[in-house]
Amino acid sequence: MPKYRTLLGGEMHDFGTLARLMAAATPPRSGDSLAGLAARTEVERVAAQMVLADLPLRVFCQEALVPYETDEVTRLIIDTHDAEAFGVVAHMTVGQFRDWLLSEAATGAVLARLAPGLTPEMVAAVSKLMRNRDLIAVARKITVKTAFRTTLGLPGRIGSRLQPNHPTDDLAGIAASTLDGLVFGVGDAVLGVNPATDNIPTAMAILDMLEDLRCRHAIPTQTCVLTHITNSIQMIERGAPVDLVFQSVAGTEAANKGFGVDMPLLHEAHDAARSLDRGTVGQNVMYLETGQGAALSADAHHGVDQQTLEARAYAVARAVEPLIVNTVVGFIGPEYLFDGKEIIRAGLEDHFCGKMLGLPMGVDVCYTNHAEADQNDMDVLMTLLASAGVHFLIAVPGADDIMLNYQSLSYHDIAYLRNALGFRAAPEFEAWLEEMGFVDTAGALLPDAAPSRRLLEMAQ
Repeated sequence: MPKYRTLLGGEMHDFGTLARLMAAATPPRSGDSLAGLAARTEVERVAAQMVLADLPLRVFCQEALVPYETDEVTRLIIDTHDAEAFGVVAHMTVGQFRDWLLSEAATGAVLARLAPGLTPEMVAAVSKLMRNRDLIAVARKITVKTAFRTTLGLPGRIGSRLQPNHPTDDLAGIAASTLDGLVFGVGDAVLGVNPATDNIPTAMAILDMLEDLRCRHAIPTQTCVLTHITNSIQMIERGAPVDLVFQSVAGTEAANKGFGVDMPLLHEAHDAARSLDRGTVGQNVMYLETGQGAALSADAHHGVDQQTLEARAYAVARAVEPLIVNTVVGFIGPEYLFDGKEIIRAGLEDHFCGKMLGLPMGVDVCYTNHAEADQNDMDVLMTLLASAGVHFLIAVPGADDIMLNYQSLSYHDIAYLRNALGFRAAPEFEAWLEEMGFVDTAGALLPDAAPSRRLLEMAQ
């Protein structure tokens, strides 16, 4: 077994285990400190990063951070690892892997072929050695295309989830927020509602309303009520118009049990949704959500740092070929990501790791009201993620989710990315926006007067 130690500044730093080394090498975050896993000093963090840089990548195929015998996520990672694809980088250390990723040899096509040969632990490890700009530079090389009624992930385009939550699940309120978002060109990734009351009758009522709105105006997008996966399966059995099945997932079996889900259940839901054959340009039917700190908050982290566990959640996600995956990067709270700097770093890490593993990775750029962060921090992260080629972002009315009580992006923020920076919506959705008179032929929002007239027509 490797010896995880080095001499630095006349002091021997011995990390003992691979899990301890990974945690100590991680950039600062409050969750690892809360768990007692973080480096005790900056010198110790640098020492850990030095040891990690010299570690052969193949070690991650030989040593499991969470025991194989007791964790289905570990079994999934190891049993599905593509050794042939891994061969391209199998001779490298983590540090050499970083340098290669930043080189011209690591093209988008090469990285796409490599993805099945990478484990989450490998991509988490290399991310710990990278600056923010490195995470952006590599992620932007990678294109991950998915489709249902819209085609997402194409270069130069950013999808958006329209999130019209309502604190009492009032259908008229949800519809009003939805129409408002459509006028801003938001919603090509999904029209997705978090119900305040998680039960089947409420979910079906919201879903039926969204389906009626979508069909009445021929909107080329997909809808989703973010209810528990077992509710979605039952709604499919009852004939509900289910486009996407949603579920929160985590990086350990124990944490997923806390969410009431396991791999067989995810596959059952995937097969049920696919059987409906509701997609028009593709059949990616899953919407999965993750977030750093989920396993720690469930006391299911096995002594592993939260960023590595987040990357392991992406192995769960890619097993069911999702349309979209998003990390709710600042949602769990400052106990896990303390301030804007930690949230920005985590968002870039998550996006990088997800894309390296071949996922359609989006981010809920957000923070809770008691975190040391503000909308300026979110502006920075949103713009950085756009530069990195993020699959989609989430937007709510006024950037303030009045049901979940957290701060996110607004419809106006998606318009900023489109109008100011030239990013475009999914092609099918953009064609509809142009037909409706909401955008011009370049995909930029038109002046208020024309869209307002069409909005009034839609609302009648």
